[in-house]
Amino acid sequence: MTGTAHRHFDDELTRLKGRLLQMSGAAQAALDRAVRAVLQRDIESAERVVAEDPEIDSFETEIEETVTNLLALHQPMARDLRLLLAALKISNDLERVGDHAVNISISARRLKEYRMIAPEPELIEMGRLSREMLAQSIDAFVRGDGDAGRAVCRRDDQVDALHRSMFRILITHMAEDAHTIGAAMELFLVSRNLERVADLATNIAEDVVFLVEGKSIKHGAEMRTAKLD
Repeated sequence: MTGTAHRHFDDELTRLKGRLLQMSGAAQAALDRAVRAVLQRDIESAERVVAEDPEIDSFETEIEETVTNLLALHQPMARDLRLLLAALKISNDLERVGDHAVNISISARRLKEYRMIAPEPELIEMGRLSREMLAQSIDAFVRGDGDAGRAVCRRDDQVDALHRSMFRILITHMAEDAHTIGAAMELFLVSRNLERVADLATNIAEDVVFLVEGKSIKHGAEMRTAKLD
């Protein structure tokens, strides 16, 4: 690339990161409102999540178009190519976070029909952790910080453990009182969606490590390599 073309490419990359940050902010806000809708029986928040989901979808479409154009016009190599591919995957992951927020909001609406089950501390902690992991993974991407990406990955096991704990607690509720079955099933769906959000944050964090180091740590690849060494 010529000097002018390279400056233009760098400017476009900066704008692309900015749009990913905006998309992440919208996804995190949707997740916050969805969890609040469940914990506080706040149907207005649930309806807002559903109504604003197309905005998150539009971010993904815009980012896909931007990446496609940059690939066609500049034919980037090495880290620049990895950054564009990571941006594509991250926008898809953030769109899916929005979908999970919608799912949680739908459960919040259904919970209004059932007798209240007190929110379990595990569910509250899952909401907190999944939101933090998402924010930290995007921050790691913007800063190009592979170590921060690894730190996010290590937190995924905490969310998985909380999800398993929620399952056991809800099974106990249903066994002791059949009238709680409807509410317990919805809360299990909420827990499952939060666990998936944490998985998506982990995906993003893994992509950050690949972007920065050119090394895949997906599916425990790094741990297996360490054992072989």
